[in-house]
Amino acid sequence: MSKIVTVIDYGIGNIFSVVRALKYFEAEVKLTDKPQDILSASSLVLPGVGAFLNGMRGLCERGLIDPLREYAASGRPLLGICLGMQMLFTESTEFGRHDGLNIIKGKIIPIEPLEITGASFKVPHIGWSELIRPQGGREWGSSILKYISEKEYCYFIHSFTAIPDDEGHRLSDTYYGNFRISAAVAKENVYGCQFHPEKSGITGLKIIKGFLEINA
Repeated sequence: MSKIVTVIDYGIGNIFSVVRALKYFEAEVKLTDKPQDILSASSLVLPGVGAFLNGMRGLCERGLIDPLREYAASGRPLLGICLGMQMLFTESTEFGRHDGLNIIKGKIIPIEPLEITGASFKVPHIGWSELIRPQGGREWGSSILKYISEKEYCYFIHSFTAIPDDEGHRLSDTYYGNFRISAAVAKENVYGCQFHPEKSGITGLKIIKGFLEINA
């Protein structure tokens, strides 16, 4: 498999594990923080860890917000990972209210800590959790999840979760105790993973492979 993938490097988080996972499938990776590279990309990844406001500020300072929106509207594949997925949404309530890219309608809310029959589910949610297809949700066969089965595990580390306005944009859920988390989302050519596929072993690599085959 040989495909050119543009990875946005906007100063938030370690991107090298993402690059390594893409190169595992012999993808040619281009790191950039330039608007023109986003507009000309054939396949785009928006990674990120940390606070929503810092992520959006990093994009804004580099003039990347409008190019990202234009790219997403073009029909070419886009994958947001962790914070990158959250920024695809309309707004976040993390440390106040902050605007996102508004590519997928919805908001980012905090995960609630839980106590269930003596078990404590503290925030942040860190560790391996299974992927579950939402009831009545989109089939995975034509998505980035096409090579995995329900209840395969991926690695999460986060304190907030996405709530799409349209339930049809939920591609996969997971549960932290009984708290529902959007594990993966999809709107046409735009995908998001709250988990880290690049840190999720064989399952994660299968998801990366599925993304690379979108519009291949």
